[in-house]
Amino acid sequence: MNTEVLELPSRLAKPRETGLTILIDNGVPTRYFTDVMESMGESIDFVKFGWGTSVVTKDLVRKIDSVVENGVGFFFGGTLFEKFYVQGKIDEYYNYLTRFGCRHVEISNGTVPLSNRDKARFIQDFSRHFTVLSEVGYKDEEKSINLHPKRWIDFIREDLDAGAWKVITEARESGTSGICRSNGELRFGLMEEIFEAVDARKMVFEAPGKELQTYFIKRLGAEVNLANVPFVDVIPLETLRLGLRSDTLMTFEAGGAL
Repeated sequence: MNTEVLELPSRLAKPRETGLTILIDNGVPTRYFTDVMESMGESIDFVKFGWGTSVVTKDLVRKIDSVVENGVGFFFGGTLFEKFYVQGKIDEYYNYLTRFGCRHVEISNGTVPLSNRDKARFIQDFSRHFTVLSEVGYKDEEKSINLHPKRWIDFIREDLDAGAWKVITEARESGTSGICRSNGELRFGLMEEIFEAVDARKMVFEAPGKELQTYFIKRLGAEVNLANVPFVDVIPLETLRLGLRSDTLMTFEAGGAL
């Protein structure tokens, strides 16, 4: 931090349990990737190699080495787990994770026909060897819209009870499904029910754009856990968390809007 004069919201030091910033790598060029890790790693907690991009990323090992060298965690997208699952190759997925030195894994059922109860069994199994982040919500907007808030909450609790470290709420990289409508509008009623029922510190909210990031920071504070953050948003997001951008400037001031 470059100032000792301004009064800013406190930020926990890494490694931390809250205030997580999780980037999504959708295939960014390797030199750009390593530059971001070297320049901004202190503000990044994890990189998620989105969906199945790790399978076709030529410089995956180089990227993983850069992540590790700069004190950043990493994991592969839950869709990759689903691909191995639907082909009946869960043992091979264990081997794949081990091959790349993964310590974290995302378990989801956003696309494949896998009940949450069965997903929870995989969470319990994988949690014996990895730190598990689970995901609740569907990629298909209609399925997500038709998932009643009570079911969202039941699934979140079921995942946590099964051993998930954090539960991620689906929004996709585009912010157009899961907790969002197809036009990008957040489902505010759903979110309020989740906030009331579940400890937000156990949650990670996918927030690929400034509007979503701003909402969660205003609603839950600087230490909210956010995911699917684009590489270009590392510093802009940190300024939002600290009230150094117009959108949240008054949020953390005395008498400011919360």
